[in-house]
Parts: sequence; C-alpha cells; structure tokens
Amino acid sequence: MTIHLRAVTPHPATLDPQARTIEAIVSTGAETARPGYIERLDLRGADLSRLIGGPVLDAHRASSTRDQLGVIDAAEVRREGLWVRIRFRSNEAAQAVLADIGDGTLRGLSIGYSVAEWKEARDGDRRIRTATRWTPLEVSIVPVPADPGAHFRHGGNQMDTQEQTAERPAETARQTRAQANAEIRTIAETAGLSRAWADEQIDADATPEDARAAAFEAMRTRSVQATTRTTRAEIAFDHTDPTVTAARAGEALYARAHPGHTLSDAARPFAYMTTVDLARDCLRRVGVSMTGAATETLITRALHTTSDFPLILGDAVGRELRRAYQAAPSGIRQLARQGTIRDFRPKRSIMFDEAPELEKVLEGGEFQHGTMDESAELYSLETFGKIFGISRQALVNDDLGAFTTIPGRLGTAASAFEAMQLAAKIAANPLMSDGVAVFAAAGHDNQKAATSTGEGVTVLDAIKADLSAARLAMRKQTGLSGMLIDVTPRFVLVPPDLETTMEQALSEVQATNTDETNPFSALSLVVEPRLTSDSQWYVVADPDLIDGLEYSYLEGAPGPQIETKVGFEVDGVQMKVRLDFGCGWLDHRGWFRVG
Repeated sequence: MTIHLRAVTPHPATLDPQARTIEAIVSTGAETARPGYIERLDLRGADLSRLIGGPVLDAHRASSTRDQLGVIDAAEVRREGLWVRIRFRSNEAAQAVLADIGDGTLRGLSIGYSVAEWKEARDGDRRIRTATRWTPLEVSIVPVPADPGAHFRHGGNQMDTQEQTAERPAETARQTRAQANAEIRTIAETAGLSRAWADEQIDADATPEDARAAAFEAMRTRSVQATTRTTRAEIAFDHTDPTVTAARAGEALYARAHPGHTLSDAARPFAYMTTVDLARDCLRRVGVSMTGAATETLITRALHTTSDFPLILGDAVGRELRRAYQAAPSGIRQLARQGTIRDFRPKRSIMFDEAPELEKVLEGGEFQHGTMDESAELYSLETFGKIFGISRQALVNDDLGAFTTIPGRLGTAASAFEAMQLAAKIAANPLMSDGVAVFAAAGHDNQKAATSTGEGVTVLDAIKADLSAARLAMRKQTGLSGMLIDVTPRFVLVPPDLETTMEQALSEVQATNTDETNPFSALSLVVEPRLTSDSQWYVVADPDLIDGLEYSYLEGAPGPQIETKVGFEVDGVQMKVRLDFGCGWLDHRGWFRVG
C-alpha cells in the first residue's frame, strides 16, 4: 500500500531571480536606543504614500544613482510588521547584492523616515518617544540593522507531494521532522537567537509556525529588557568635509563672542577653542605635526596649508554679519515686497488685473470668453560689496573684536543700504510704463497737496483730512480694465520731521462719544529718516495684498554674502562682502502721497 503525504519544505520562495524581486519585513516597530531616549515606531501611524515607488539604497547612501539598488513595488502593514516587495535593478552592483541575499550572506534591512508627530512617555528612568505619525521614505540593505526583527521573508511554505510506502513510514516521518528542525534553526539564526533557543523549540516538537511566533515574542522581550545592546553604528563626527568642519567650528568661535548663543551638539567639540587652538586642530587633521611650534607659526601654517582654517574664520564672520543685518530695524523694507531674480537681466513683473466680470449663462448657452489686461514694469539687480581683512596679528592675539565689530557694522550698513535704495525710489517718483510718474494726481489719482492750516484748522485737523482723502482715493482705485479693486490702507510713512505730529494723529483715544473716535488709529506708523522732503508723507497698503514697491536678491543668495581668501598682499585673511540687490516699482495703486 502506498500512502501519499504532503511534506513541508521551507525555502525563500519570495525571491524571484527572473523578476529580480523579493519580499521583506523592513520594520517590526522594535525599540531603538537614541541619545537620551528610546525610540518606538507605531506601525499604525505609518503613511506609506511615499514608500511605494521609493528607492532601495545601499546602507542609506544617496549621493548618486550608483547608491540605489532598486525600488519598492508594494508596501503594507501586516501582523508581522511593515511588509514590502523589492524589485532590484539590473546593473551589476544590484545583482551582486541580490545574489548575496539569495545565498543568505546578506540579511540586514533598515528604513529611513521622517516623523510628523511624537508621543512622549516615561518608563521608570527611561524616556520613551513614540512616532505616532511618520512617513517611510526609503529602504536600505545594511550590514547591521537597528531593528533585529527586520528580515527577508521566506514566503509561504511549499507543499511537496511525496510517496511513502507502508513499509517505510518511520523513515519519511524522520525526514519531515528534520526539515521542520532545519527551518526552526533558520528562524533562530534570522532573529539573532541562540542555538540553545532553537534546541528548546526542537525538543518541544514545535512546528515552524509556533517557533516563528515564539521568535517574535523573544525579540520583543529582548528589545525591552536589553535596549543597551542595540547594534547601531553611528559616526559622531566626519572630518572629511571642510565645509562641515567650518560650520561647526565657526559656530563655536561665534559663541565665544556671544555667550548667550546655545551651541549645537555637533559644535560642542570645538567649544571654547581659541583661534590658535583651531589652527592647531586644522593642521592636525591634515597630518601636520606642530608640536612645540610658536603661535605665529601655527597661524601662518594653518592659513597657507589648510582650507579649513580660513573657512572657519569666514563662517564666524558670516554669522556675525547676518546677526547684525537681521537685527537692524526693518523700517521702510516692511512697505515693500521681497522677491528673487535668477540672473542680472531686467526682471519683467507682469501685473494681471482683476478677472473679467462674470456674465449670466443661459440654459444650454455657451460661456463667453474673457481676457486679462497686463501691465509690465522692469528693474534689475546690481552688485555691491566691500573687502576687509583680519590681520595675522589679530589672529595671534585671539582678538574676538575682529570677528564681531567690523562684520557687525557691515551687516548694519548692508541693511541701511537697502533702506536707502528703497527711499531713493520713493523720492525719485520715476515714470512708469504708462508714461505717468508713480505719484500723480492726473492719471494715477494717488497724490494731493497737503491741506492748509489756519482759520480754525489745526495741523492735526489738516492731517486727518488728508488721511481721509487718501483712504477714499485708494478705496476708489480701479484696475487696468476700469473695475474697482478696493485698496485698503495699512501704513503711514513719514520723514522724522513729521513723526511726533503723525503719532498724535494716529493715536487711539478714549472717546466718550462717536465724534471723538479716531478712525485712523489702526494704521501703523513707519518713520524713514532717509526721505529728503520734510513736507511729503505717504499712505501705503499691505505689500502682500497688492503690488507696489518690490526689492529682490539674486536667487539663492538673500542678503549679504561672505567669501574668504587668504591674503597674499596683506598678512592675514581677506573677507569680501557681496550684495546682489535691486528694487523697483510694480504698481502705483497701493501707494498715495500727500504734499
């Protein structure tokens, strides 16, 4: 008599060499030790929208296309964890990795992700941070995974039909149990469990399914009880990129001059280093031994032997310049809109007028075509700059003033220069593309003579009368096609001669009746000392709501920029400050001039 049995034969059935695909569990949500806390991933909060179609990388490297091994064809959260199907590229490097995965010599998996929402908790002395909303971005093949449960799936068990005669049932049973034992040992090895654990499962006659469930439970228990044993390799500092070193050391040098600045963790190794200490450190990293060298020799060699030292000085100077530039009063700049220009050709700003008036469409009728009127104004960028130096003597003396005083003044001067350019555009009242000056009573309806005082009309009465007239004129402004656009005033711009009077005119009063209320108290006062006329002032709308005056920087270089060069004609470091800046009028409707 012949008995037909179906024996379970486990093998990595998810690996398809022809299609170059394989299935994997890339995360089980296991705990991972981070500096100062334990990180958990809540798989229920994973947003897989960017993972499907995302890259498969070689050890999280993404500097070039050579680092991409394949793509994610599919992904979903299952009971085992975050499941994906990976399709490898056909190039030689990807095929070599796939071959290693197939023969079992490469098993590590890891994921890269961004976190949108954290949940904080405490477990005794441990700080737990759980990512409740997060987005996986890529999967990497790695030698040392952070999640010990991540693995390439063996897939469904293949049921092979075997024939067994009645005379040999014990031999076939032994073969079937041996196959189950082999799968249990494979499960233990994949999960990082000991041989003793596998022997216990085998002695208990556990099935591969029972052993797999027990392995997952053992991994979770091990993650909770022994988080310090995690096998995550991290590079604390990378000395190979001079720009990275310059940013960190430059921040530390800046912090010495500004004790209130909180150093980032990356910059702490350079904390409290003097310029001489930084010079010695730069030489050491390029293999130059300066043991016993004099201070001035260290400085000179660091300037001319390494690229790091001048970059560090330039970074510290740039931080000080930006601090002073950003701290300068915004003043007139808040009345203009900021833009960018890609090159030095004139910028053509197209102003689209209001949309055509809607017309009734009859039942079954056609929609009528409309047009948009256009107006074009031009302005372009210009380059401004200055060169200054930090002498070798100042570096030897560790003179922090060289890194604060001069750059700080240049930052303030750059901000003042931009304000001066904007004030000059306002005072110049240039012609626009329609042949009419920006401020013109005839043609633009945005200018009036100041109301005269005397005969019972005080200065405040005259100003309020002019404010009322300006507001009315702005409300009645029309677009290019003649439709009302309803401009709302927000600012009042005055020269310093009118500051006190205008403050009184705009001040909010405690009124006892409606006649005493001040309707203009909601307007904000801006004082610009660079305005040349002491009898002209302006009412301005919000620049974010309507075009008016605009200023721009070169794309990618907003504000003043710093370049560093080791001095040859002069002994020390030369710093060049460059500002690519331009401004111009886009439209007249958001401004009104009195006087």
